[in-house]
Amino acid sequence: MKLLNKNIVPAIILVAFAVFAVSCKAEKSKTTKSAHPAKDTLKISVLQTADIHGQLDTHPELFWENEQIVFKDRGGLANIKTLFDQERQKNPNQTLIVDGGDLIQGSGYTALSNGDVMPQLIKEMGYDVIIPGNWEVVYGKQIMLDVMNAYDTDVIAQNMYHDNSKEPLFPAYSVKEIKGVRIGFMGVNDPDVPVRQNPIFSEGIAFSGLSKELKSQIDELKQKEKLDVLFLVTHIGIFKQVELANNPIAENVDYILGNDTHERVREPIQGKYAKVTEPGAFGSFVGKLTLHFVDGELVGDEYELIEVDPEVFPADREMQQLVEKAKAPYKEHLETVVGYTQTPIYRYLTVENPMDNMITDAARWKTGADISISNGFRFGNPIVPENGQPAPITRANLWNLLPVNEKVKTGRATGKQIKDWLEKEMHNAFSQNPTERFGGWLVRFSGMKVDFDSQNEKGKRIKSILVNGEPMIDDKYYTLSACVRPGDPIDNLCRMPNVKDVEIKDYTIHDVVEEYLRKNSPVSPTLEGRAYCEYLGVNSFSTVPKTDYQFK
Repeated sequence: MKLLNKNIVPAIILVAFAVFAVSCKAEKSKTTKSAHPAKDTLKISVLQTADIHGQLDTHPELFWENEQIVFKDRGGLANIKTLFDQERQKNPNQTLIVDGGDLIQGSGYTALSNGDVMPQLIKEMGYDVIIPGNWEVVYGKQIMLDVMNAYDTDVIAQNMYHDNSKEPLFPAYSVKEIKGVRIGFMGVNDPDVPVRQNPIFSEGIAFSGLSKELKSQIDELKQKEKLDVLFLVTHIGIFKQVELANNPIAENVDYILGNDTHERVREPIQGKYAKVTEPGAFGSFVGKLTLHFVDGELVGDEYELIEVDPEVFPADREMQQLVEKAKAPYKEHLETVVGYTQTPIYRYLTVENPMDNMITDAARWKTGADISISNGFRFGNPIVPENGQPAPITRANLWNLLPVNEKVKTGRATGKQIKDWLEKEMHNAFSQNPTERFGGWLVRFSGMKVDFDSQNEKGKRIKSILVNGEPMIDDKYYTLSACVRPGDPIDNLCRMPNVKDVEIKDYTIHDVVEEYLRKNSPVSPTLEGRAYCEYLGVNSFSTVPKTDYQFK
């Protein structure tokens, strides 16, 4: 909303608000009512971070601009703190700050401390509401509870319970009141966590899904707490979040603050019942939603995705000192250089990335397998050479690339098994039904070349597969390598069942990559067409079906 000139007569102000209210009502009648005579105008700011993944410092970030990939430095907790403080000063006592989960996993500093570096830092940031994400379970149930309860703020999740009971792990919601306006937040984590993550991570935790029970709880909350605005803070991914915004479950929801898929929604996606946001990842962005009220009624909103540019938001000195103190016990080990790269290493494309090409090449080099597989992770900060010099790769980088350091597993599977598994993985990544999308991007591999059509129906996407340059044969056995997923059946390999001659090696995937880099640096991973879909093209970023959203 633009600021009105102070000399405009009151009558014109009233007309302007009335017109604004009518236009908003046409867009979403249940949220915005016709305006009453303006005695006071209230502006409430809601700031949102998402999927910080333990990233404590400013780091390279990838952008898609003018049909090419560019890198810029973004993020840093101390820089976000500066941004938060500035926004609070602009709108004192009327600014709420929310985080959507995946705070305590994704960096070496969080991994080596089991998340313990985060509570003191998060307390200083001044969050009002936090929800757990799908990775919060990575160190086990009790550590998750200990860490999140130490944030000293409202941690909410409507659908996480102590196993085999209906006793909730966290309160389902939080209500904030600002000058008589009541704002509710209800948290929803991904019910597929026990399958998406290594099953052992979420042992002792039960999840409920997007059901009639959720709708009844939403409706009851809106009425019982007499809420003027209701937010769902969800960690279920952009596809399911948009679907939810069009589902009667969200009939009494105003906004869905989405998280999980790291998408950079720069203009809220309007559903039938609610608007959806998602503010990127790694602390590189902060979403800012401004709500405008007249006499306690919501009459409009505006949204901005703010880039955490260190030149615009310099690090808060006291916060940076706390960050350095938290890092100190682990810094020497993690900042050790283990190799170099001559080309940028990144992981933002949905089909193939240089980062995963290097990892799977290392695994195939070490194991001698026909095909090496890596998960379709959505995270890992770019490593970017500068001034024509190779970029160092540190152990901290390895944790960013490979957030779980498990032992390597090998086995044998037929061509038919591999095709069936790959068709399922493709459906998880590219289904046109948002409710059937699952977790990350397409799995990555070395030793195999796949041509496919992402728009085909389930089970019919693969056009051809080559293994070491030869067409894959259905009844031939191929050797495979991947990482152990603790809690999976022993004959599962990267969600592929019934693998034969399984062997768990005595080395981890980090050991493999470090050894590979020592003997092969500087590396130069590039895109090679290991997986290719003509419809998606080479530089394929996330799309959200039935919307105008574009990654940039």
